[in-house]
Amino acid sequence: MTTTTPPAIQPLAAHQDLTMVVDIGKTHAKLLLIDAEGLVQTQAHSDNAAVTAPQGYLALGVDRLRQWWLDSVQAWPEALRERVARIVVSTHGAAFCALGPSEDGAPPADEAWLQGGLAMAPMDYEWDGHAALRRAEADAIDPFDETGSPDLPLGLNAGWQLRWLQTRLPEAWARTEHWLPYPQYWAWWLCGVRASERSSLGCHTHLWSVRADGPSPWARRHGLTDRLAPVRQADEVLGGLRAALAARTGLPANVQVLCGVHDSNACLARYRHMGRDLTLVSTGTWTVLMSPGGDVASLHAEHDQLVNVSVAGQPVPTARFMAGREFAQLCDGAAPGLASLAVLEDVLAQEWWATPGFAAAGGPFARETGQVWRGWDPATVVSARAWHEVAPAIRATLASLYVGQVTAWLAKEVGGRGPLIVEGPQADNPVILAVLATLLGPQQVLRSIDPMEGTARGAWRLAQAPRVVRKPGQALASRAAQGEAFVEVVAPLRGMALERLRSLHTNWTQALPTAAAEA
Repeated sequence: MTTTTPPAIQPLAAHQDLTMVVDIGKTHAKLLLIDAEGLVQTQAHSDNAAVTAPQGYLALGVDRLRQWWLDSVQAWPEALRERVARIVVSTHGAAFCALGPSEDGAPPADEAWLQGGLAMAPMDYEWDGHAALRRAEADAIDPFDETGSPDLPLGLNAGWQLRWLQTRLPEAWARTEHWLPYPQYWAWWLCGVRASERSSLGCHTHLWSVRADGPSPWARRHGLTDRLAPVRQADEVLGGLRAALAARTGLPANVQVLCGVHDSNACLARYRHMGRDLTLVSTGTWTVLMSPGGDVASLHAEHDQLVNVSVAGQPVPTARFMAGREFAQLCDGAAPGLASLAVLEDVLAQEWWATPGFAAAGGPFARETGQVWRGWDPATVVSARAWHEVAPAIRATLASLYVGQVTAWLAKEVGGRGPLIVEGPQADNPVILAVLATLLGPQQVLRSIDPMEGTARGAWRLAQAPRVVRKPGQALASRAAQGEAFVEVVAPLRGMALERLRSLHTNWTQALPTAAAEA
């Protein structure tokens, strides 16, 4: 990995109190201006769609995102723009960008960077054109205990993307001086400094050894890491905003650009003041459980479990399943808001239950066929047609019960200690929360009551104490910046509902596929 010399960081003025968070998800991007108290002052949103690269593969739509960023910032009132102090980027994982030659890491003399500065289009992880290469070279991949990276479909192991480009596009590969993870590409575009960062390098890429905290043996053997930009810390200030961007947008010339972070790890970073003994449950289309204090050795790659790397460089046992899709499948058209604790008592009393799984992509039960049941002895299969005729409130509540059970099972799989914190849509589902609090007791279950989504909040928090020289005794601006968590305790079920749920869950666990139940 090559090195560059960062430019001097310019001091901020007293009135510069806003952090710009650029949050780029797979299908949606957000741009937020957040003040020192943690309140959003303005925001912009954009859809995020893939494009076809000139070489024929599916690529990330970076051109459209760049223009959206420019248009959005230019449209903000001058009174807001002049208050911007820092910019921090969080993005989805499994994405890398190739940059051509530069002079000692400095921005090009012309403004070619404004058009992206890419040596080739960054590959979209949903493209599967490298499947034949993966099959041919699969035996050469490092073992799970080296990288913590299971064998994932499509391009979710980003190392395969780089290996395909290396072997199929050798001329473009030769023109590449640096590979940057996706958050750091945007940081480079903003400030001109090239960097890598552990939370993206260690996100099931096959490129990073969690054992050695460095490039993996497989990546070294193939020369995939020789061109990685220098590793920096997520909350490190890389440099100031490019002068041309400051002039074009009206942002202050001394705006500081942070290195940036992988989105799931940004969400985890917002709770780092609580220490390692916690389990974060980030919810949405995917439910992702991250347990910094868990036992890496207990993970099962075949259950779609893996090791993420935190912003501090620590291995984080992780499990996941496609809860949002499974929930929708079980709801079968019922409004999610119909799920309630009152109906849960009826569901338990009437012995409704469901076994995994209801989504074919990811999770420990992706190869299983989900089924709704009624009763235990005997248990009766409920057909899809019959289930559709069941009251919507029952359908929504059983879907919630099922998601809560799978989440609780995975929480024990990752070996988490301390409180379990639920972020995202599930934090507003009373059934899922109560099921978790009941099945995981005495482990405390907390739910986020923060109106801001966890990834954006975590990225903002990283920017409240960046790695630059601070004045002696200088305090953070607010309790929120110091780690106020915006959470509340979830109460478990009581009485007969508690007993019925525990009994049901014991039987449910025994009904799981044999390999999963014995894990």
